[in-house]
Amino acid sequence: MGTDRPAGPGHAVAQVWHGGGGFRPTAFAVPDPAPGEVIVRVRVSTVCGSDRHTVSGRRSGPAPSILGHESVGEVAALHPDGAVAVDGAELRVGDRVVWGVTAACGRCDRCAAGRTAKCRRLRKIGHEPLGDRPLSGGFSTHVHLPSGVPITTVPDAVPDAPAALAGCAVATAVACVDAVHRRVARPRRALVCGAGLLGVASVAALAAAGVEHIEVRDVDPSRVAFARRFGATAGRVVPRNTADGTGDDGAGFDAAIDMSGSPGGVAACVAALGVGGVAVLAGSVRPHAPVPLDAERVVRGHASIVGVHNYEPAHLRDAVRLLAATASSAPWPDAVEPPVPLGLLPTLFERTPARLRAAVAPPMPEHADAGTSPA
Repeated sequence: MGTDRPAGPGHAVAQVWHGGGGFRPTAFAVPDPAPGEVIVRVRVSTVCGSDRHTVSGRRSGPAPSILGHESVGEVAALHPDGAVAVDGAELRVGDRVVWGVTAACGRCDRCAAGRTAKCRRLRKIGHEPLGDRPLSGGFSTHVHLPSGVPITTVPDAVPDAPAALAGCAVATAVACVDAVHRRVARPRRALVCGAGLLGVASVAALAAAGVEHIEVRDVDPSRVAFARRFGATAGRVVPRNTADGTGDDGAGFDAAIDMSGSPGGVAACVAALGVGGVAVLAGSVRPHAPVPLDAERVVRGHASIVGVHNYEPAHLRDAVRLLAATASSAPWPDAVEPPVPLGLLPTLFERTPARLRAAVAPPMPEHADAGTSPA
């Protein structure tokens, strides 16, 4: 394994979240990486919807902590034993990389079954309390990635801001399309409910896989129009919580992906299926009202309903490949606002972004609190 490792990167500054809307810039010593660990200097981090839900209180999260899990950066330090990317290539200092949201043990029964996203000892980037590895989130100048986190390099064709999206939204969308292909060999017609970033990424992944007809539905007409730029062939603006799941021609869909998380979106996806179709549910990550299920329709239609939460390492690799393959055909940069300095991160939680994602980029101002933990 490689042994290239420069002098330690020194100190990091992070925006530490203390609950509610409270952030405090804080300085940390950057540790030497242990075996399997990687220190990354952050270039850009985007603000995911789950970050917003955590700060608003709609999603529970430990505080104090460093949020942020959609990021791109450069390898700053490696253990002398080195580290490898998802594809087995040796990582080197200076590589531009993205990383996954989960760190798996690789030894439990779930990992052995190929469900590392549900590892029994799972650690989540950007969702952990300050502790023995405080630099655990992307809203920082540096991230300390533990062993077990999937990492992949980023080709020059993919700019920083779109690359950051691979770590959560795009990889999750790729995982959903993979779930479709595991059950439907050649889907021709697909429905996507919800045209946020997860939805448009799903459209791009379906289009890249050769799906001929992709209908997208959302309550926001501007998002429906934006999804067309990623490959949607049809769009429909729907009222909130609609349960209308029929296709325009009544033929039914081979696949339906719900990224809305709303009961109406879930019901629409299940009702939209043709014979042998699969509904992939990924948006329902918060409590909602139960969704009625027509079990007879599912049985007689040979339908499948699959849940996807997080993703596997190969999906991160394939997300970067998707971004590279569609760099000239899909408007990924238009999905992200120009990054603001990391010091302005709190202001991003005080407004609705003009695009699907807001973004920040280090460095931080010099007035950060000093120490290895917030005061």
